[in-house]
This record gives sequence, C-alpha cells and structure tokens, in this order.
Amino acid sequence: MRILIMGGTRFIGVYLTNILVEQGHDVVLFNRGKKPSPVEGIQQIHGDRTDATQLKEKLTNQHFDAIYDNNGRELSDTQPLVEIFKDKVQHFVYVSSAGVYLKSDQMPHIEGDTVDPKSRHKGKFETESYLEASGIPWTSVRPTYIYGPQNYNDLEAWFFDRIVNDRPIPIPSHGQHFTQFGHVKDLARAMAAILRNSQAVGQIYNISDTRYVTFDGLAKACAVAAGKSPDELKIVHYNPKDFDFGKKKAFPLRAQHFFADVHKAMEELNWKPEYDLISGLKDSFNNDYLPSGRQDADVDFSVDDEILSASGKT
Repeated sequence: MRILIMGGTRFIGVYLTNILVEQGHDVVLFNRGKKPSPVEGIQQIHGDRTDATQLKEKLTNQHFDAIYDNNGRELSDTQPLVEIFKDKVQHFVYVSSAGVYLKSDQMPHIEGDTVDPKSRHKGKFETESYLEASGIPWTSVRPTYIYGPQNYNDLEAWFFDRIVNDRPIPIPSHGQHFTQFGHVKDLARAMAAILRNSQAVGQIYNISDTRYVTFDGLAKACAVAAGKSPDELKIVHYNPKDFDFGKKKAFPLRAQHFFADVHKAMEELNWKPEYDLISGLKDSFNNDYLPSGRQDADVDFSVDDEILSASGKT
C-alpha cells in the first residue's frame, strides 16, 4: 500500500514509519522538513499542514491507499486533508487521545464513554465527530500516556531526573491515583494492525498497557528501571491546592485516576502490548535517557524545592 503519514519524524511517527516500511509498504511523509527521515530513502513532502492552501497544492495530485494523521490537534488541521482524500483512500487513521473522556466515578474508561466538552483535547473529539460524518473510512486511536525512547514529553524522564540525582520525588495528594502508560512501539504496532481490517472502519480504540499503576508505584517502577532500590526512594506527598506554581508544571500527570480498557483493540485488531511497565521504562532509560546525556543535564528543580521547603523536607 502507498501510505501517507502526517509527521513521521518524531516519536510515534518514527516507530510507525519503521514498522510500515518493514511490512513492505510505500511510505511517504508530510512534514516541515526540520528533522531527518527515520528511514533513509523514503519520500518526504515538505509543507505546513496548518496551511490548507499548501496541503491542497502539494497533495491534491498524490495518490494514497491509507493516511495516518499523527499530529492533528484541531479540526482545522484535519478537515482540509479529508476534503482532499475523502473518496480516494481505503483508510484514514487518526491519533486522538484518551484525554477526551470526561472524569468519571466508573473506571476504566471504555470507548463510548462520555467526553469532556471542556477538555484540552476537545479538538480531537471534534475531529473524530467530523470524520464520522464525513463518509471517509476512518479509525481513531485514543492512547493514554505514551512513553518510550524519543518521548518529547517529560513523563518518565521527569521521574528519572529526580531518581538519578537522588532527590525526593514530590507527588500530589496521596500518591494512590491510578494512571496508565503505553509504550510508543505498542501504539505503533496497534496502528499498523488497523490497515486492511474492515472491522476497524468507523471504530475508536483505546491503546495502552493492560495494567494500571499508582503514582507512587510509577515512581518505584522508574527507580527499578534506573537500577535503584525502590525501597530507598523518598516520596513526598503534598496538597497541590496549597501552591500557586503559575505556568510552571509541578507534576507531569493529571492528578486524578486516568486509565482506559484496551480489550476492544486486543480483540478486534489481534494486538496485545509487548512491553510491561518495567521493561518499557528500562527501554526508555537505557536507550534514550542515558544515551542523550540527560543524566548530566542542568535540571530546574525550583518547583520541587518550593514544595519540599513548605513540607519541611529539605
């Protein structure tokens, strides 16, 4: 199949591109051209996807069997793409987010749960609704927290920074909120499994690990991945309402239960995660965090220090 990937040179796109090329597909990337292709020799079309005129100029005469939209955040990002290829592609795969779900007393989130109209990801749900109404053969994936090598969001690295520097780890509230990480390669494998799967058309799939972990448990898992004893980890709990951090982020995860059921994807896509939490975190630590030299970086711990000082833990 000839496949267009929007993006393709960062995180999810790198893994997805490699998998699809290994499967023998003809992969084309559309991006700004600021980063090298993850696979030497594949075609890249350079442009700004937020400019609908550029999209039409550069893509109207192209033919693709499938499209992966990895980086559309707002409906305005994706609508021009759909208008170009509405009657021309076999499958349009969209990366949404489990962050669209409304906070609930019943967990885990399942596909079909109520969404939050005020969510910071509301643009993704608006895009899903548009895709459903558009008539294009579409599928949407809703990951929870994505982690793994080349992660540009400070998730696992936030914990590693504190662990390698032998610092206390400030965790909001009681530390017993459950959350869920999914390895980026497992996400990319699930996305690749959507191709040629007629059952997946018009469907939404949660994609992540099969298990959930508390904030405290996540900190301990990161310690294990970094070769440290979880029993020696110093965790400091605090009430986030006691602080005004301004625009600074004190903790990388939402302070609530946040996890989703992935059995629909496992059953309909014939997919299951390969990474458990510890093996995935070790992958991040050994194949990204250490090689990047981040363990020697000058990290700003000023927010931590404010929390620790107020807690009398300095």
